[in-house]
Amino acid sequence: MRKLFRIGLAGTVLASAGLAAVIAWPIGPSIESISLVGNVDQGAYLARASGCIACHTNFAEGGLPLAGGVALETPFGTLFSPNLTTDPDHGIGRWSMAQFARAVRQGVSPMGEPYYPAFTYPFYANFSDQDIADLWAAFQTVPPVETSSIDHEMAFPFDQRWGLKLWRAAFLEPPRTNPIQGKGDVWNRGRELVEGATHCAACHTGRNFAGARNSDTEHFMGSDALPGGDKAPAIDVQTLQARGWDAASLAYALRTGLTPDGDAFGGAMGEVVLYGTSFLSEADRQAIATYLMDNHAGG
Repeated sequence: MRKLFRIGLAGTVLASAGLAAVIAWPIGPSIESISLVGNVDQGAYLARASGCIACHTNFAEGGLPLAGGVALETPFGTLFSPNLTTDPDHGIGRWSMAQFARAVRQGVSPMGEPYYPAFTYPFYANFSDQDIADLWAAFQTVPPVETSSIDHEMAFPFDQRWGLKLWRAAFLEPPRTNPIQGKGDVWNRGRELVEGATHCAACHTGRNFAGARNSDTEHFMGSDALPGGDKAPAIDVQTLQARGWDAASLAYALRTGLTPDGDAFGGAMGEVVLYGTSFLSEADRQAIATYLMDNHAGG
């Protein structure tokens, strides 16, 4: 009996030590300063492309730009987008550009805590220092809003942020934005946007039991498990072609929200167009359409 007690005690000590190690385990590379001067217009453009306005502005309740409060209902609980205005107490007014870069590219808060992957930081990992400087310059022009971010409503154990470190180790994947030789500038620009800033796979790719994308088997094959119970259709090239899409009609839909059969996008995709892709240049919308209509390899 005494031997069993010692074995049990040793197991408890080891488990506790392991848990303490995970909790203390730092994530992401060290913060490096960025000395580049940002372009406000370019940053605002990238913010539109990246969905910042749609995700962090509660239009349904008359919320102010980037003041947060948009609810995302997931199988693990409800998340609320935070305040990204320049308010020093409720927003990002006290952040440095380096902390902003770490949040955007690594999904790590200024306190070193991991963000939930509902924040689409995995798609932004390849943003350049100039991209970050541009975004930072644009965010500095946003008026402060004294609205506190709403606490997430996550059930145990999903409310334990240290567990996200294990999730990251198991499921975090780099964005597929690297250019492919021989595909041309337009196609590669589309790849950079689709697989990066516009993060199309976040909604149009199926997910596993842990909420991670099944990128190897279901890339762009659609999803029935969007926040709030919404669905996203497949946007692989075979499905798009079968439904009557071509590059011209897809680029047009990204500007107007109108589909080839005369219908209109609704729900989340309607917001993507209204607050995001409708602001893009015609060249970038054409690049997105070109890539999606010639993406037989699934990225």
